[in-house]
Amino acid sequence: MSQDARETVSFGYEEVPPEEKTRRVGAVFSGVAAKYDVMNDAMSVGMHRLWKDRFVRAVKPRAGEAVLDMAGGTGDIAFRMAARGASVTVADINQEMLDVGIERAMERGIDGLVWSRQNAEELSYPDRVFDAYTIAFGIRNVTDIPKALREAHRVLNYGGRFFCLEFSTTEWPGFREVYDAYSHKLVPKIGQAIAGDADSYRYLIESIRRFPPMPEFERMIGEAGFARTKVEPILGGLVAIHSGWKV
Repeated sequence: MSQDARETVSFGYEEVPPEEKTRRVGAVFSGVAAKYDVMNDAMSVGMHRLWKDRFVRAVKPRAGEAVLDMAGGTGDIAFRMAARGASVTVADINQEMLDVGIERAMERGIDGLVWSRQNAEELSYPDRVFDAYTIAFGIRNVTDIPKALREAHRVLNYGGRFFCLEFSTTEWPGFREVYDAYSHKLVPKIGQAIAGDADSYRYLIESIRRFPPMPEFERMIGEAGFARTKVEPILGGLVAIHSGWKV
């Protein structure tokens, strides 16, 4: 089969072979790992911290629950859930991101977390071992999203819940245009100034624009086997909390 006839996936606004996207995304996050908090502050004007608090409140982690936090390398979500007594496994495909999270945990005196390098599309865990699966600002960077959703369903216990926090497309008139202008024109410049890396920040903004709209992504979650799917828009859908249950 010729290269032109092969399946392609989006890397920002570019179409590339699936394995090329996986490689490029890995390079992006290896490059920005040390500046990840700064990156999130730049893309969300600092509001990502409030969104993550709201996300964890929606998940409602409980003492003794086994939670898999996928694409959670730097620990932002895991630290919040561990504080509520959950037993959290932090998984990420990128070792540099995990290294940042481990260092942050040590600095904060947070222990008891399990850190594991994992590909969301091919988890190494057996069936039905987690009570909750969370992924925050990570699903859009997965090469094969439907496959990752099926893996999330597989590793959850019956009665387990799936929660995803992700950028989407705001439906508020006027605000959408303002944020588009900010993100496309200013965020790459901020990335260049702070991290010396405009291209990675440009990709991250483009990946948001290429992510499926809220109704489409909710449908994908249902097609992976989840029931009682729900979407909770924030700021008109600039960010959304998606959820579903394994029954």
